[in-house]
Amino acid sequence: MPEGDTIWLTAHRLHAALAGRLLTRSDLRVPRLATADLTGRTLLDVTPRGKHLLTRIEGGLTLHSHLQMDGAWRVFTPDQRWNGGPGHQIRAILGTATHTAVGYRLPVLDLIRTSDEPNVVGHLGPDLLGPDWDAEEAVRRLCADPARPLGEALLDQRNLAGIGNVYKCELAFMARVTPWLPVGDLAPGVPERLVATAHRLLEANKERFDRRTILTNDRADRRLYVYSRLNKPCYRCGALIRRKEELGRDRLSYWCPGCQSGPGP
Repeated sequence: MPEGDTIWLTAHRLHAALAGRLLTRSDLRVPRLATADLTGRTLLDVTPRGKHLLTRIEGGLTLHSHLQMDGAWRVFTPDQRWNGGPGHQIRAILGTATHTAVGYRLPVLDLIRTSDEPNVVGHLGPDLLGPDWDAEEAVRRLCADPARPLGEALLDQRNLAGIGNVYKCELAFMARVTPWLPVGDLAPGVPERLVATAHRLLEANKERFDRRTILTNDRADRRLYVYSRLNKPCYRCGALIRRKEELGRDRLSYWCPGCQSGPGP
């Protein structure tokens, strides 16, 4: 599931393979971009912003993509077989003499003027992995609506950019509260610790795809506290982990009824 750390790593791999090189192949397979041709232009850089990817191209253009739940970018050398999915799932191809980036199942793909980037990412809150990360502003935004459930507030990219469903569940567990506890009911100091923990976890995971929130244990089978651990015993108290589906399977909340205080779903 792509979250801020996955986007950061994806952007850096794309940048390392393509930045500064001339595009020799360009194929954008969405109807409104079918006639766009970027070949002959230099790809300047690939920048992550929260969960958004901004691929900047010579001539003042930006290819904006968002992976949402299932999207992915893969980078291949000429001798590698493309293995990111069947051909009908390909939405974008950007090729140079040495590498080809292939975008699979991209639900959002737009070609915009680079000067118009604020129109697609200007609403985002402080980026947990951005160079201008502002913890104090993130706390202020997170606490701006005291009645809002914590899980919703954490997922709102206008508060802090980069948290997805996995981190939402894990952060609530680490704070020992349920995702449905109103933000205003958090004990003093907890919002600050939540934001600091979120930043620490994303920083720790940004250079690997095998995300883990249990950083003090090297056991391969213990990576996450509650996420995807339905009916398994809590590592802390032994109670069975529970799950609630919200907005279909796109929003799953996992929690421990023994460790986490607060209202249920």
